[in-house]
Amino acid sequence: MTRAPRRRRLRLADAGLVLALAEWGDRGPLVLLHHANGFCAGLWTPVAEALAGRHRVVAIDARGHGDSDRPPETRAFLWDRFVDDLVEVAARLAAEHPDGRVAVGVGHSFGGTATLAAAARRPELFGRLLLLDPVLPLPPGMRPDPDRMRRIRLLAATARRRREIWPSRDEARASWARRRFFAGWDPQALDAYAADGLRELPDGRVTLKCSPEVEATIFENSGSLDVFGLAAQVLAPTRILWARHGDFSRAAYEKLAAGMRAAEVVDADTGHLIPMQRPELVVAEIRAAAAAGE
Repeated sequence: MTRAPRRRRLRLADAGLVLALAEWGDRGPLVLLHHANGFCAGLWTPVAEALAGRHRVVAIDARGHGDSDRPPETRAFLWDRFVDDLVEVAARLAAEHPDGRVAVGVGHSFGGTATLAAAARRPELFGRLLLLDPVLPLPPGMRPDPDRMRRIRLLAATARRRREIWPSRDEARASWARRRFFAGWDPQALDAYAADGLRELPDGRVTLKCSPEVEATIFENSGSLDVFGLAAQVLAPTRILWARHGDFSRAAYEKLAAGMRAAEVVDADTGHLIPMQRPELVVAEIRAAAAAGE
């Protein structure tokens, strides 16, 4: 049965921004979800609906994404700003629960990086972490290799070329379904992206809620967090899902896990877009994490 999420808006005290949240379920362990760069809270719908009967699930629209505010300045999209936002959202949601914490913090790609960093800053807020093929930026001050720089420039350039406007949601979905990037997506995830990732324009057309410029800027700002330095401060038991058919090395994740108090790397037979391609795997992992924390 489809469960329509409740929509909620939070004004952040520190940033002065309003962030949008989607919530499913109203009881059980609190699960907090953070999407990848360029996406939105609604993409978690197949995962959240499966969990909502026994969990309270909250997905965040990061700044510049979905229905959240979009600050005008480039510095607003440094990665540590996203961590600031997530820490405040987690603290406010945790305060609504008897145990005062997020049972499972879940982040995908750039959202996984933000989730790890938030748990490092406020370890007491998170019971467990599930990081889905998180991005591992080089520590600030470390000279990146030319291949890495070329890849970041390519990602940013590709984002800026992304088509932004379609005549309708149906035509946008049909266009995406023909593209290689969306091959292997669960149909429900593609439906969710068409439903929540697009905004209607006054003339009836639809446009991406996360602009190509914001997505590109976030790629270009990826070196603003020392993830390996932060890892040692994470107390929550952590599972890192490595996408076998993704873009990152398992060795890098093993190095990250080795620097954490209680972390393990688990193979996922999928591409980088784990929640969109294998939502059932993510559901199983979250259920196991929540049960282990009880």
